[in-house]
Amino acid sequence: MLIFRKPLEGIERPQMPADVVIVGGGPAGMACALRLSQLIDAHNASHPDSQLSKENIYVLEKAREIGQHCLSGALLDPRSMRELLPGFEKEAPLDAEVHKEAVYFFTEKHQFKFPITPPPLRDHGNYVISLNRFVKWLGSKVEETGITVFTGFAGSELLYDGNRVTGVRTDDKGVDKENRPKSNFEPGYDLQAKVVILAEGTRGSLTKQLIQKFDLDKDSNAQTYGVGIKELWEVPSGRIAPGEVIYTMGWPLTTHEYGGAWIYGSKDNIVSLGFVTGLDYQDPRVDPQHILQSFKQHPFVKKLLEGGKMIRYGAKTMPYGGWFALPPLAGDGWMILGDSAGFVNSARLKGIHLAIKSGMLAAETAFEALTKDDSSAATLRNYQTRAESSWIKEELWGVRNMHQGFEKGFFAGMFNTGLQMISGGRGLHARYPSTPGYEHMEKLRYTDPSGAEEPQNLGPAKGDGKLTFDKLTDLYHSGTKHEEDQPAHLVIHDTNICNSRCVKEFGSPCQNFCPANVYEMVDDANQPFGKRISLNPSNCVHCKTCDIQDPYQIITWVPPEGGGGPNYDGM
Repeated sequence: MLIFRKPLEGIERPQMPADVVIVGGGPAGMACALRLSQLIDAHNASHPDSQLSKENIYVLEKAREIGQHCLSGALLDPRSMRELLPGFEKEAPLDAEVHKEAVYFFTEKHQFKFPITPPPLRDHGNYVISLNRFVKWLGSKVEETGITVFTGFAGSELLYDGNRVTGVRTDDKGVDKENRPKSNFEPGYDLQAKVVILAEGTRGSLTKQLIQKFDLDKDSNAQTYGVGIKELWEVPSGRIAPGEVIYTMGWPLTTHEYGGAWIYGSKDNIVSLGFVTGLDYQDPRVDPQHILQSFKQHPFVKKLLEGGKMIRYGAKTMPYGGWFALPPLAGDGWMILGDSAGFVNSARLKGIHLAIKSGMLAAETAFEALTKDDSSAATLRNYQTRAESSWIKEELWGVRNMHQGFEKGFFAGMFNTGLQMISGGRGLHARYPSTPGYEHMEKLRYTDPSGAEEPQNLGPAKGDGKLTFDKLTDLYHSGTKHEEDQPAHLVIHDTNICNSRCVKEFGSPCQNFCPANVYEMVDDANQPFGKRISLNPSNCVHCKTCDIQDPYQIITWVPPEGGGGPNYDGM
């Protein structure tokens, strides 16, 4: 029997008053805190008789250290940072400015370079960065302002007064696998806040709760996602220049799948490379981590990495749905930022600059709420107005139908992309609908049982230990650690479906789509098909792929005890 994390009943929890609580210490959350501090400082300088305090402004970050869970490609479009911190380039940890880019189409043995780089993939003037180091730097800026960043604290649930969000409850610490307090038990805090700002990243757990409670997505397109599997490599000198960017499409994907790869040259002979697979594929045996391993065996990539060493690994999901998939951004007591809202430009494969800008706009709205002492929906919805009047909408509107065009395959998607570029993002229809990615997954009887058409994508990769790696070897390089004796933070609401239906109908695809070997089917003669679901929660890299891609939608990712998770140092 699986025991899941449940709120402990009858526990007296410490109460803390707060003006603003920002849940999530990534680019969006840190930019929000920093911009809010700037506005308060400017107000206090010009209003000596009506000072605003920063004492009750808090950032909650579930990682042990600032930036530890931050993973991305990562290329930084500096537009929003130049607004937030003019001249930031002089002190921020920027690895290299992009000076060269190329796009290739891969077949299994060959590559064809595009004669012209498509406009969305022109990156001159952007920066190759470690998002981990960049967010650490942003966090230090926030702490210098006097705003408190609580690391190792996850937001476990939202607090409500009727339909108004009134705060955040942090996670209980020291709870064992049977959901009982241990000797070191510490109850979570109830942060009673005027404004709660959700900047949790993709598929944030509190954001998901909020959207479901108020049916916020009823007028939006279904959000769609991709999962990026990333490795950092140290390669021999001269293989790729710092600031050189390469994108690829085609092999190892087939025409039934959507995605592509990046290769970024960084300083000190470090290469960031990864593969993004759209989470709307048909074959349940597709394994995104396997796809990256296959990609590295292409002659072009193999030559680049030969003699090198893989040093870090990670995985992250990203929202691809675009403008029409955004939920309402604000309501009574709450706002949603960055990847949690869906601010990613899927055509450019970029979202960091949009996350930062959304954080700035939310900060301006939170400041307005504090000065008016009014955090009602009427005030906080000005954030929505600000976003719709900013360059965020200008950028996302031009690609509003981009990802939906790929729902019927690669070639249909490329045709639609061409039409949309000509028509300013419209294409054949004013608004293309979308379908949740997991609904595209077909049952095994509709797939090629031999896997002969695409063996490079199906099932777990074995790895040779030098160029390619199995999941557990890759996972080791993510630095992932969790307290072992705690309730599982991967909530399977009905394990009977796993054991009596999914194993037969879909072949237990959680074993494939999870990039960290969290899900296993173990032998059990008492089950209808001789297999039983087993979890390894301590392997989890917090990518949320399971929450997104499970065909029955019975898996819910909730935060583990604060401080657990991957350590994306330098990524």
